[in-house]
Amino acid sequence: MADETLSGLRDQIDAIDDQILDFLNRRAAVVIAVGKAKAGQQREFYVPSREQAIYERLCGLNPGPFPSDAIRKVFREIISASLSLEQPMKVAFLGPPATFTHAAAMQQFGLSAQLVAQKSIPAVFDDVARGRAPYGVVPVENSTEGVVSHTLDMFMESELKINAEILLEISHDLLSRSGRLADVKKIVSHPQALAQCRHWLEENLPDIPLVDVASTALAAQMVVEDESAAAIASEMAASLYGLRSVRKKIEDNPNNFTRFLVIGKNTPEPSSKDKTSIMFSVKDEPGILYRMLEPFSQRGINLSKIESRPMKKKAWEYIFFLDMEGHIDDPQVTEAVQELRGYCQFLKVLGSYPRTR
Repeated sequence: MADETLSGLRDQIDAIDDQILDFLNRRAAVVIAVGKAKAGQQREFYVPSREQAIYERLCGLNPGPFPSDAIRKVFREIISASLSLEQPMKVAFLGPPATFTHAAAMQQFGLSAQLVAQKSIPAVFDDVARGRAPYGVVPVENSTEGVVSHTLDMFMESELKINAEILLEISHDLLSRSGRLADVKKIVSHPQALAQCRHWLEENLPDIPLVDVASTALAAQMVVEDESAAAIASEMAASLYGLRSVRKKIEDNPNNFTRFLVIGKNTPEPSSKDKTSIMFSVKDEPGILYRMLEPFSQRGINLSKIESRPMKKKAWEYIFFLDMEGHIDDPQVTEAVQELRGYCQFLKVLGSYPRTR
């Protein structure tokens, strides 16, 4: 009787899977029609606000028991495959493969995108600026170690726009060929990864030398050739390069996130929840810091971040980076930015894009 019940339930699953497959192909046919309509209107194929709206609508409608977090992941891949039917989605990212930027790019664009590894942040910007890839993914800040200065510096020279942001939870593993702590004679990783595991390293491997390299993935590649070394890298890197875990989750702060930016040539259409990023330099005069914030305070605009960077061409002068809630097309945001512009030597809008929770 139990076998008959199990067989009947499996038949139900097969029938439902058949329906899912049918609906996926019906959806794909509509997507192809959308792609043709967009091509005739010269519109963007990748619309972050539309994707965000799909996720929010479906999660809001979900009665369970299928988990809402899984809905986002399933539809991420459905949308990724659908976009590949409209037009192959090529995305440059800071490589090599198995970096956290690689993981962020996969989280945003799915497995059907064509992800192209670049050796540096400037190379990602260059790929997008020259049209070799419509979009790029670069890190911009970590919740523990702060901003990625190379990315902010690139916006000083580049005309590219921020199209989306990605938040990725960062978890570091200590990886080696043997998986034995006693075999570790040196540790290699990206400086930020080493910094994010500083206390664990001091408590557990205080006498082991630390070596800075360009990325966590490069560290994993080096360890493949050196049995005495261990890398601080991701679980993905362990799988890709055939390494074993010496210790898992060695980051000091369990609430460790990195924010990444998707860069492209155009500004996305407004969504229901947007963020705008600008950069500017102000005239050096009394009370200027107060006045540069006043336009936003008067209009009730929430500022989520402000960061300063020294200007390379002028000593003791600074560029400010500011994130605010709202889209640049919103009247209140437009007015505030225009008022701020009156106090500035220069001001550039870096982009308006959907906020990520």
